[in-house]
Amino acid sequence: MGRHTGTEALARLTGERVDHRFKGLPPDADGLTVGELAAQRRNLFRETDGFTTPVLALSAERLEHNLALMETYTVRHGLAFAPHGKTSMAPQLFHRQIGHGAWGITLAVPHQVRVARAFGIRRIFLANELVDAAALRWIAAELAADPDFRFVCYVDSVRGVELMDAALRGAARPVDVVVELGAGEGARTGVRTDAEALAVADAVAGVETLRLAGVAGYEAQVPGATPERVREWLERLVALAVEFDKAGRFAGAGKIVVSAGGSEWFDAVADVFAAVPELSLPVLKLLRSGAYVSHDDVHYSRLTPFNRVPEEGALEPAFRLWAQVVSRPSPTEAFVNAGKRDAAYDLDLPVAHVVRRNGTEHPAAGVEVSALSDQHLWLRTGPDADVETGDWIGFGLSHPCTSFDKWQLIPLVEADGTVVDYIRTFF
Repeated sequence: MGRHTGTEALARLTGERVDHRFKGLPPDADGLTVGELAAQRRNLFRETDGFTTPVLALSAERLEHNLALMETYTVRHGLAFAPHGKTSMAPQLFHRQIGHGAWGITLAVPHQVRVARAFGIRRIFLANELVDAAALRWIAAELAADPDFRFVCYVDSVRGVELMDAALRGAARPVDVVVELGAGEGARTGVRTDAEALAVADAVAGVETLRLAGVAGYEAQVPGATPERVREWLERLVALAVEFDKAGRFAGAGKIVVSAGGSEWFDAVADVFAAVPELSLPVLKLLRSGAYVSHDDVHYSRLTPFNRVPEEGALEPAFRLWAQVVSRPSPTEAFVNAGKRDAAYDLDLPVAHVVRRNGTEHPAAGVEVSALSDQHLWLRTGPDADVETGDWIGFGLSHPCTSFDKWQLIPLVEADGTVVDYIRTFF
């Protein structure tokens, strides 16, 4: 089935038939394979090529820029990289990320791991404690069947260790686990104290089905996160790894995993991890940022570490949602045919960037998204807004993780509108 290389599984994506399941694609493409449609290199904006609104486009140039930039950044700072795949759930992008130097892919739940394995991903970091017995038995079978498969997951409780051990009895290989250090009271998951961390490590040492491979956590959950508070937590994480190593808790691990890094504080992760002392085994300093792949126009554009270290480069927002003005009921209002089903809205509203009419574009001056319905964006229009019924408006989005999940097949579009590929998602 091509599980271990992914080549056959990726090739099968190009053989999938285009039909009503995929929003925004040309109706006259029904029955073509994705590969056949891509080979036609239709233009997103040419009316005769048939794309319908709303349609989400991913910039080919900006995607490549972001992939290359994070590869350069992680190499420069001596970090391994396991970008969070839950952002896109797009195996084509997983393989492009690995092609740009990623160690593996981070995921959050068992379904996502199954998708990654179906497309040949050999190194997976599960940023969650896994206590589902059926999922653990499946993981054990994958490990037994493929000696090249590397799987690591969180553990943050003695009870979790007990549940994992019960499900994994008789497994051919132990499952590698990292103790998750919580970011403080009010944060999400993870042990809160060093004493709890030690108790979890003791529990792991007491079973044969698990092997302690390191420590990890998520620094964006630090309450009232500031550079100083994030660094303090990261230093605590490193200190925990040092303490475990001195006690010989990583025996047989091969490498010691020290992992953190969302998309907001990876500069602090790079700085603190650069000072990790020499330990008894090589250290895998694993960064897990995921939103970088498409970046965005609001949330991460505001919070990206590249704002603090501009000499390192800059990510570029790669998504644009195109929707059509279907109503202009007054000089101060307009409505387009995209809404909550199409655009991320959990962090910030979409931002109107450009108006397209009769093959030309002009800035969306005086156009502001004021609200979303299921199938409409509500636009507030000022006196300088040049917007008419029938216009296409290009919107920037906030939060990649809830942009990808609304689209099953996303056109990959060059700057002139030529669609060169289609990205399949699996949510």
